Amino acid sequence: MIKVKLKDIAINITDGKHGDCENEEHSGFYFVSCKDVHDGAIYYDNARQITEKDFIDTHKRTMLEPNDILITNSGTIGRMALVKDIPQTYKTTFQKSVAIIKPNQEIVRPRYLYYSLINYVSQFINESNGSAQKNLLLGTMREFKINIEDNFDKQDKIAYILYSYDDLIENNKNQIKLLEEATQRLYKEWFVDLHFPGYEDVEIVDGVPKGWTYKLVSEFGEVITGKTPTTSKPEYYGGNIPFITIPDMHGKVFPLVTEKTLTEAGADTQKNKYLPANSVIVSCIATVGLVNIAVEPCQTNQQINSVVLYDDNNLYFFYESMKRIKALLDGVGSNGATMTNVNKTKFCNIKVLYPTEDLVLKYNEFCQPIFDNILTLSKSILMSEQARDRLLPKLMSGEIEV
Repeated sequence: MIKVKLKDIAINITDGKHGDCENEEHSGFYFVSCKDVHDGAIYYDNARQITEKDFIDTHKRTMLEPNDILITNSGTIGRMALVKDIPQTYKTTFQKSVAIIKPNQEIVRPRYLYYSLINYVSQFINESNGSAQKNLLLGTMREFKINIEDNFDKQDKIAYILYSYDDLIENNKNQIKLLEEATQRLYKEWFVDLHFPGYEDVEIVDGVPKGWTYKLVSEFGEVITGKTPTTSKPEYYGGNIPFITIPDMHGKVFPLVTEKTLTEAGADTQKNKYLPANSVIVSCIATVGLVNIAVEPCQTNQQINSVVLYDDNNLYFFYESMKRIKALLDGVGSNGATMTNVNKTKFCNIKVLYPTEDLVLKYNEFCQPIFDNILTLSKSILMSEQARDRLLPKLMSGEIEV
C-alpha cells in the first residue's frame, strides 16, 4: 500500500461552472448541482435543463465521461458518484458545487478509487472551509493524501467485493422503479385518461365523470409544515425519531434512515406532535415535488409540508396525486421563476380531482401489495448499504486481506 496525493493519480480535478446558465425545459442538456448527486449516482428527475449553447460552453470545463468520480464540494460535502456510461452522461455538465475527478487509469482503477474516496469523506468534511456554508476547495482536494493498493489485482478484488453490494442495491432499486411504474400507469389510466372500470357507462359533466369532485389538499388531512429544532439544545437531538430533510427524500418511497434523529422533546418543538406513520411528505422549497410515505413516526424541517390523512384509504391515491404536484400547481401558482417555493397556503389550496370512493378503494387494494413489496426491497437496500459500509474501511485498511 502506498500514500499518494490525489492530483498524482488523477488526470484532472476541476469543478462546475462558476456562474449560471439559461434554463430550457426538456432540452436534454443537464446542469447538475450537489442536490442531484447522492447514493452513488446522479439523479436527473429534478435536475435543471439548460440550452445547448450553454451546455457546450460549460462542458469545455467539465468534460464529463464514464468512470469520472463526482464529489459534492459545497454545502453538503462528500456525496459521491461514479459516472455511468449512459446517454445522459454525454449531455451533463455541472454547477460549481460538484467537483469532477478524472482518474489516471494507468495508475488506479476508477471503481477502486471511488470506494477509496468514500472512505475519506469525514476527512474531506473536516478540511472544508467556511462557517455559514462549507466549501471543499479544489486546491485542498488536489493535495489530499490517500492510501491505495499499488497493484491492479488487489484493487480489482476490493472493488469487486464492494461492487457486489452496490449491484444488489441497484437491482433492488430497479425492481422498486418497475413496481412504482405499475401503480403510476394504473393511476394515469383511471384518474388522468379516465379509462376506469365502467367508464363507458358514466356521464361526463363539465369535463369530469359524474360523481367526481375536486378536493383541496387540506381536505385530505391536516397539513403540517416542518420546523428545525434549535441546535442550542443538544437534548433535542440523538433520539429515535427520524428527522427528515430533502436529501433524505431523494430516490425513495420510504425514508427509512436519516442523518439526524430527534428526541420526543425535539420533535414536538413546533407544538405539533411528530408525524404519525402513513403521513405523506412533500418537498416544497428549493426542490419541489419529492414525495415520501412515512413508515414510522417522524418529523421534518421547514422545507417540507406533510399531510396527516384523515382516511388511510386515501393513502396511495393521494401519494400518486402528489407525485404530480408540478402539474397540479398550474392552477395555483408558486413563488419563483423555477418554482422553488410552494408555501403552506398554496400547498393547501392545490386541487385534486377525486373519484368515487369505490374507485379509490379499488386503487388502494391494487397498490397495497405492491407498496408492501417496495418496503421489503427498501429494507433490503438499507441492510446491504450498512453491510457494505461496515466492510469498506476494513478492506481499504488491509484489516481484511484479499
